[in-house]
Amino acid sequence: MTATRMTRQRREILDALDTRDFRSAQSWHERLRTTGSGVGLATVYRALQALAESGEVDAVVAESGETLYRRCEAGEEHHHHLRCRVCGKAVEIDVPSFEEFAARLAAEHGYARIDHTIELTGVCPDCTAEGRA
Repeated sequence: MTATRMTRQRREILDALDTRDFRSAQSWHERLRTTGSGVGLATVYRALQALAESGEVDAVVAESGETLYRRCEAGEEHHHHLRCRVCGKAVEIDVPSFEEFAARLAAEHGYARIDHTIELTGVCPDCTAEGRA
């Protein structure tokens, strides 16, 4: 992972993120504005992208094609998500059998330094109970 210079704006953005829901950069920007922050939308986009590249922020692509972000719970360790496509709530999941499968498949084809992402989407129990499925 690439080291990211922690500017005042990046620290402010990172502090505003929570680990529960994935939200768009615009949504996080709006949250910052409601707390009196003067960080601009373009800065939020750039900072979220840099923080995602460094592993400090999780990023997923929604069905709409929009990138959604949240603060990373697992630190720098590799992980995957089960995300509600209605409300954005996500839980981190462990898929050890897939990790073994991916490594074996890569080795069989002579690939090294592979990377992958697993994201499962569905409707969470809260949204299902509220009829938002």
